[in-house]
Amino acid sequence: MEARKRIALVAHDEMKPKLIAWASTHQETLKKHELYGTGTTGGLLISEVGLDVIRFKSGPLGGDLEMGNLIVNDGLDIMIFFWDPMTAQPHDVDVKALLRISAVHNIPIACNEASADFFITSHLFNTPYNPALPDYTQHINRRP
Repeated sequence: MEARKRIALVAHDEMKPKLIAWASTHQETLKKHELYGTGTTGGLLISEVGLDVIRFKSGPLGGDLEMGNLIVNDGLDIMIFFWDPMTAQPHDVDVKALLRISAVHNIPIACNEASADFFITSHLFNTPYNPALPDYTQHINRRP
């Protein structure tokens, strides 16, 4: 993982204002990194915060899956996903898949403002880091 991180910024509808406020507070730090976002969230980060964000489709329309594809292809280092624990999501299966593939690939995930604050203030956020790569070879050839 290079010093310049590839960071996903994602938020459910009810959490978008919190993510936008958080990103505004940390705008100067975030500008130093390569940012990705799903549909509306990415658009808000561009228009309201002034960040350069590579946008995917909206989460329910496949953006979560596009983000997962980025992870699978080693194109993402960190995910900041302000998810809403109090509201049922129509694309909950996709969200769970995104969180699962992040865990499989050892991608750090901040799921709320407090964990995002810990990430962005860590000395590792702006320096190179070599995460442990999980070894799943024992699972590849397993028979049911």
